[in-house]
Amino acid sequence: MLQFEEEIESGGGNKLSGSHVPIKSDDDNQLNNVAYGPRDQNDVTASRVRLEDKRIINGKADVNQLVPFKYKWAWEKYLSGCANHWMPQEINMNRDIELWKDPKGLTEDERLIVKRNLGFFVTADSLAANNIVLGTYRHITAPECRQYLLRQAFEEAIHTHAYQYIVESLGLDESEIFNAYKEVDSIRAKDEFLIPFIETLTNPDFKTGTHESDQQLLKSLIVFACIMEGLFFYVGFVQILALGRQNKMTGAAEQYQYILRDESMHCNFGIDLINQLKLENPGLWTEALRKEVTALIKQGVELEYRYAEDTMPRGVLGLNAPQFKEYLRYVANRRCQQIGIDLIYEGAANPFPWMSEMMDLKKERNFFETRVIEYQTGGALNWE
Repeated sequence: MLQFEEEIESGGGNKLSGSHVPIKSDDDNQLNNVAYGPRDQNDVTASRVRLEDKRIINGKADVNQLVPFKYKWAWEKYLSGCANHWMPQEINMNRDIELWKDPKGLTEDERLIVKRNLGFFVTADSLAANNIVLGTYRHITAPECRQYLLRQAFEEAIHTHAYQYIVESLGLDESEIFNAYKEVDSIRAKDEFLIPFIETLTNPDFKTGTHESDQQLLKSLIVFACIMEGLFFYVGFVQILALGRQNKMTGAAEQYQYILRDESMHCNFGIDLINQLKLENPGLWTEALRKEVTALIKQGVELEYRYAEDTMPRGVLGLNAPQFKEYLRYVANRRCQQIGIDLIYEGAANPFPWMSEMMDLKKERNFFETRVIEYQTGGALNWE
């Protein structure tokens, strides 16, 4: 510190807000030219990002440069996600609290549904966020897709916040709810199915660039988009939204409605990412991998149906477990169709057509009529 002060006092450097700014000598400039050489303008522009160098994985373009856009669909989904921003505290939970505290407000079967749902979802969205931040993001080399993944990770955090907000509002036993993924068999079975695929992508030693590793990435992306977000969430969504349709737990149901909208976007983005990856790397989508994916989807349907039976051992809310078997088969067929494999369950129909209304991101009035909303953000700023 003394030496620095002496330099300032002696005029050894420029006095600029108390900092020492060294002046380069001609020798310094000559040294830089020796080390780097003079920069030719043609060399500078030759390093600019070209569309043909951008790829979903193993791209050669600078991942820090967003434009020029090659994957406009990813950017548009990012903008849609931002426009549909919401926060849990915006939803009034007073009616839910009153209903939950009333011994006659809900049946024991209805209370089981709520607690089982929260027990699964409080950790499911954390798993999803970790998979993005610690895994998927590292391996995707398209900046537009990375931009959406960052938005998606934030939305997963909002969802976890929402479940915690519901748990806290209702005064539930946090230890019971947050440990359900370890203590409830039907929840643990789903998580144990997912974790190996998440660990593939989050392994620090895992790198793309070979046929085997690229196929592993593709398979993990399919499990994540088509089974985790595209199948494992749907029993819970139907159950809580069915409560809301009967004017019960409307605050929780409103949050689930927003979460469903977000997750529908996540699923669609993941499927677009998968299909683009296949298009750029057709050699990855082998007959053997298609058969393996089909088997994984079948396993996912069985695990989610087991969860439906566990959460709803008796008919409730006009729902029953056999309806969910049909619904899960219908959803699974939809996922097969979206990624280009043969339908697994011929003739499966949708027993809950009202669920389609819940996924409409353009709805301007909340389904449960707890408040009128513009599901958009971005009011004008007043710079007075």
